[in-house]
Formats: sequence, C-alpha cells, structure tokens
Amino acid sequence: MATREQWGSRTGFLLAAIGSAIGLGNIWRYPYIAYENGGGAFLIPYFIALLTAGIPILIMEYALGHRYQGGTPYVFKKLSKKWEWLGWWQIVVAFFIVTYYVVIIGWALSFTYFSFGTQWGQNTEAFFFNQYLGDTGAFWEAGGLQWKVLLPVLLIWAVILFVMQKGVRKGIERASKILMPVLILMMVAITIRGVTLPGAVEGLNVLLTPDFSSLVDPNVWIAAYGQVFFSLSIGFGIMITYSSYLPEKSDLANSGMIAALANSGFEFLAALGVFGALGFLAVSQGSSVNEVVNAGVALAFVIFPQIINQFPGPNSLYGVLFFGSLLFAGFTSAVSILEPAIAGVKEKFDLSRRQAVNWVCGLAFLVSLMYTTRGGIRYLDTVDHFINQYGVALAGLVEVIMIAWAVRKLGMIQEHINAVSDIRIGNWWRFCLAVVTPVMVTLMTVFNLMGEWAKPYENYPLSGLIAVGWSVVLVALVLGFVFQKIGWRQSAIGQKEAS
Repeated sequence: MATREQWGSRTGFLLAAIGSAIGLGNIWRYPYIAYENGGGAFLIPYFIALLTAGIPILIMEYALGHRYQGGTPYVFKKLSKKWEWLGWWQIVVAFFIVTYYVVIIGWALSFTYFSFGTQWGQNTEAFFFNQYLGDTGAFWEAGGLQWKVLLPVLLIWAVILFVMQKGVRKGIERASKILMPVLILMMVAITIRGVTLPGAVEGLNVLLTPDFSSLVDPNVWIAAYGQVFFSLSIGFGIMITYSSYLPEKSDLANSGMIAALANSGFEFLAALGVFGALGFLAVSQGSSVNEVVNAGVALAFVIFPQIINQFPGPNSLYGVLFFGSLLFAGFTSAVSILEPAIAGVKEKFDLSRRQAVNWVCGLAFLVSLMYTTRGGIRYLDTVDHFINQYGVALAGLVEVIMIAWAVRKLGMIQEHINAVSDIRIGNWWRFCLAVVTPVMVTLMTVFNLMGEWAKPYENYPLSGLIAVGWSVVLVALVLGFVFQKIGWRQSAIGQKEAS
C-alpha cells in the first residue's frame, strides 16, 4: 500500500477546506435563514453558535484526522472498535448527498449557458420546471430520463472523476487553488453589483434591520445552530479525512478558525448581494421585498433569472457570474463530499486510489440518474431534506456524544491540538462539545421531528416520504453496521499500524 498522500501546502489545505464549507447553501440558504430569523439580529445567535459549536467541532475533527492519519471509519475504529460503524454511517450519508448535489451543479452549468442571451425568457418558472426539468407534476411519476438534465450531469461527473483520480495534491488541491480565488472574485463582483442596483437599499434594509425580539424565540437559536452545523461540512467525515492528509507539524486550531470565519464571511457577502438584487427586483415590479424573497431552488433558478431579465446593464455577464459562482461553489463541495467515501473504501479494502474512485463515483453516478428523470426534483428535494435533517445532524450528534461521553477522549484530543497549535484551546472547548453542542443539536432534531409529524414535508404523499426520505436515513445507518462487520484487508491494517 502506497505512502499516504499529503497536501502540498497549508494554503492548499485551507482553500480545499474552505471550498468544502462554501457550497450552494451559502448562496441560497443563509440569506433566507437570516431574513426569516430576525434579520440583522440573527448575527448574534449565529456567531454564538459558531463559537460554541461550529469552531469546536471543526477543530476536533481536524485533530482526529491529523492524529490518526486515516479516513473516518479507521479513526473511529482506533478510538474504539465498537464505533467503526459511525464512520461508515457518516460516509454513506455523504454518499447520498453527493448523488443529488452533482445534479444541482449540472443545473448550474446549464443555466450558465442559458445566461448568454437570457435564453430562459420572461416566464422563468415555466422555463425551469416545464421546459428544462420537464417536471411531471406528480411524486410517483418519474417520467423517464430528461436529457437536458442528464447531459450536463454527465459532464460534471466526468470532470469530478478526472480530478479525484489525480489525488489529493494534484487533483483536489490544484482545483481548489484555481476555483476558490475565482469564486471569491465572482462573488465580490456580484455583491458590488447587487448593492449598487436601484432599489437595493430596500432589500438590504429587510436583511439587516435587526428584530431583537426574535432573540427570545427558541426557533431562531435552533436555526442558527442548524445553519452553522450544516454550512461547515462537519459531521459527515469530510474534515476528518481532509485533515488526515496534513503533515505532522500543522497548526490545527488556527486553521479551524480561519476556515470557519472565511465561510461565515462568504455567507454574509452572498447575503448582501442576494438581498440587494431582491430589493431591485421588488422595486422594478412595484412589490415588496417580502413578496419576492425565496430560498433554495426557486431563488437560484426562478427568481434570479427574473432579476437578470430586469438588469439595466449586461444581463448575460451577471447571469454567468451568478450561475458560475454556483457551479464553482458546488464543485469544490462535491469533491470534498466524495473524498471520505473514497478514503474509507481505499483503506478498508486495500484498493488503489483509482479503483476506489471508480467504484465510489460509479455507484454515485448510477444513483444520481434517479434525479435526472422528469420527476426527479421531488426525489431530490425529499432526500435532501431527510438526509440533512436526520442524517448529518444525528451522525454529528452521535459523534460528539461518543467522543465526549462514551470513549472520553476530549482530554487527549485537546492535548494533541495544543501540542501543534499556536492558539491553545482551554476548558471552554471541552464544555461546548460535551454540553452545548449535544443539547442544541438534540433540541434541533426534536423541533424538526415535531414539525415533521405536524405537517408532511411539502405535502408530499406519506408513501413517498417513507420510501424516498426515511428509508434513505435508515439505509445509511444500517450500512454503517454492515461495513463494520466486513473485515479489514490485512495489508491495509499492517501498513497503517506501522505508520
């Protein structure tokens, strides 16, 4: 088995880690979450959540990967043989996420092309759902493959396969060094243009005017912890795997803080650009910002084409900048989501990197075909909702409880971090992981479950929610135990034990 790869530089690692954290949700989820939960006042619970959960977990995962120099299953196996399944659970969760994530990146690639000459026309909703997706309108009507969606998805998978086969340094790091600076420049340009549009101040007022009364609402705090948890790529093996490629002398605490704050800065920058543009749209249509604001797919592929149509300047250029930023942000996240599975399979079965990449990407591509059907958007929406709410969150919760209370390794991890970091972490870090994070993520899960039983998600049929949503969560968990039962190839164990 070959010597373990390493990042070429600390900058390369940080750009890859930041690229993992900065994804589609930074552009279309955070602005809406902030707007819905107190506007400017949301920054208070958001930064408290960042300091008490986001950064502590991020630094902990950096330390785990760095200390044990392995993928997530191997790391948890070293902590306790009983807990290897948790690493596989996180990997399978990440696997399911990337199967639909690549499809959304394919949409972004298509709309980058459609931006030339604003090919979506005036009725952007009909264009996206009817002409592009070919939506069947019913949950159980798949309707066959939609080639307009499948072809760009095939192209994205081909590029991902190429990058992942190149490895950590020549593939992921090199791609991050190119894409991340370009992405940041694109987002700066989008934000400057967004905040200087006529009517932009209306959108910015809606976003930034603080509603301090919202701070007594527990749902706002739950939303803050949820946003931080989901936006930092923690809880599903990415940062443990990425940090396992770090050299022996690496400042973990400082790197964790830089990555977390860079991600938060990008989210805030995106929010300014998005709400400036929404203010412009509202004024141009003679409506209020509250009437045009939206989140997720509708914001990106329906509302923003409407905004671009109304632009007083080079419409096509702004469209390319916006959808190009979605494309680049999604791509850097997608390769990071794949890496834990590739590393885990490579180590467990003693495969070459090329073999592991081909197996993981091949299976993920086959699953992603489900989302390229004419009814695929409902399956994508359902899996995204359940795997994020009850896959990522629960896997992260179990991870923290296991380390803090089951195997009681926080002290050892703290010593490792302080031994290699300029910034020393103290008891506040252990308290946050042992108490604050478990309490908040448990509350978040309980609140989500209460909402789930009160009203079916998006009013989809119960049969669909069970077959496509809850079943994926259950399959991820079961596969974790199945993979634990499979023995490690001796050559893989011998090489890692000797290292």
